[in-house]
Amino acid sequence: MSRFLNVLRNWLVMTSVIAMGYSLLGFRNHTFLYEKIYTGKPDLVNGLQARTFGIWMLLSSVVRGLCAIDIHNKTLYYITLWTFFIAMGHIVFELFVSGTGTLTIGTMAPLMVASISILGMLVGLWHLEAEPGSRQKKRN
Repeated sequence: MSRFLNVLRNWLVMTSVIAMGYSLLGFRNHTFLYEKIYTGKPDLVNGLQARTFGIWMLLSSVVRGLCAIDIHNKTLYYITLWTFFIAMGHIVFELFVSGTGTLTIGTMAPLMVASISILGMLVGLWHLEAEPGSRQKKRN
């Protein structure tokens, strides 16, 4: 396996752990959502939204962790890539369409992580294709 794919796997583990932390926060207390992310309209944040956010983050965490374990699984790889596109799309929508978010560290951090992850995973696709005798090619 290429060095880049090993770095990408470690990055995915890190994003998985961070997502797990956000998931726990969503179940524990919803105040962090309106203090960090939905600062534009904090009165719209409630416990139900926080638990829904927590479930989404839990699912993202599991998918990213599984991709880190089996990075050669193309279907799982693309699903993981989509988790980052969806996360970035959500934050951009909240910032520029619905106005519930403002540009703070609480919204810029997920945007940066999603952007770096998308870029890294797109480069990782090239490395997976260039890898001689990859597991995916052996399955076909």
